[in-house]
Amino acid sequence: MILVTILAAVLNGKEFTLHRCIIENNYLVMEVTRPITNCKICKDIDSFTILDGNVTKSEFSRYAYQGHPLLVRGGCSNWTALDVFSYDFFKQLYTATEGAYSSVEDECQFFPFRTTFLSLREVFEMTEERARMATPNEKTWYIGWSNCNPDIASALRKHYTKPHFLPDDAELSAIDWIFMGYKGTGASMHLDYVRRPSWQAQIRGTKTWYLLPPPECEDVCSAMNITVHRGDIILVDTNQWYHTTVIEGEEMSVTLGSEYD
Repeated sequence: MILVTILAAVLNGKEFTLHRCIIENNYLVMEVTRPITNCKICKDIDSFTILDGNVTKSEFSRYAYQGHPLLVRGGCSNWTALDVFSYDFFKQLYTATEGAYSSVEDECQFFPFRTTFLSLREVFEMTEERARMATPNEKTWYIGWSNCNPDIASALRKHYTKPHFLPDDAELSAIDWIFMGYKGTGASMHLDYVRRPSWQAQIRGTKTWYLLPPPECEDVCSAMNITVHRGDIILVDTNQWYHTTVIEGEEMSVTLGSEYD
């Protein structure tokens, strides 16, 4: 049943077909050819492990690489990003930074999800009314992108640091992932085909995550969900757990994430 659900989501999720390669990089092909998961990551687990924001590196180390879904409540509550990052901040930053838009198009990735936007530039050229969902008639939107531009990275990292609870020898990816938008479903149920586990900080708004174990583990593992609030950090091995998200409430959701090893 889980496999049917996942394949239906992939087939319906047009946002998961990328066209920047000579040979199309199709998520259905990736699903069929992916490695089999070791079910130890989810066996006998039916909910997220929730840790306090004051968790120490030593306390966190027992969970860091087990593949179990984690939530650190208030894990980024002291970041200035919570008061700085917004649609207007990103719009001004990308518009003012030479080569920022082209770096997303040529070196990184843009995810339109269920919108008709073709690029990050188009997102920041939408009307003010839609950008702020100022009237009930505006069509909701949710998008994401990765950043490969060093000047943008430098500006972003003035307002956040590596999560304090990650081990000292844990290295972050040079790439930042940003997801932003309003009420409704974000991406369809999917896996991320990245190299390492990832964390995602909820900078603004509220988002609910829904996880499904891999089909080969459905007999010993359970689906689960959790709602993430401003200042929380969620850690999920999105290479192993199928996931989708739903933005809750009327406030814009802004999240920032990266991989770690």
